[in-house]
Amino acid sequence: QVQLVQSGGGLVQAGGSLRLSCAASGRTFSAYAMAWFRQVPGKEREFVASITASGIRTYYGDSVKGRFTISRDNAKNTVYLQMNSLKPEDTAVYYCNQRKTGSATYSRADDDDYWAQGTQVTVSS
Repeated sequence: QVQLVQSGGGLVQAGGSLRLSCAASGRTFSAYAMAWFRQVPGKEREFVASITASGIRTYYGDSVKGRFTISRDNAKNTVYLQMNSLKPEDTAVYYCNQRKTGSATYSRADDDDYWAQGTQVTVSS
């Protein structure tokens, strides 16, 4: 049974930084791509970043490119999202996602992907 558990997040002032972590268990972590998405109530879920199973390649949404960094530690079964230069418009619930199948980067989640519980990130102006 796949389980994704997020940590991190919280309240930060504009221009500040936060790091999210997502620990996975239940299957071979290093075989699957991972991603972060975010959602604001009343709006569609937005792609943030993804990373290949190996960690060699990353892919970012336009709104976070140059400010956020996705990484993973396959020895620790954990994926990270380092968020720098945060803006009020980054305020959202952030979700860690693991591909049900596949190791390449992606920007759209499939219906059968695995999801963590979500964590609130609030950026004050």
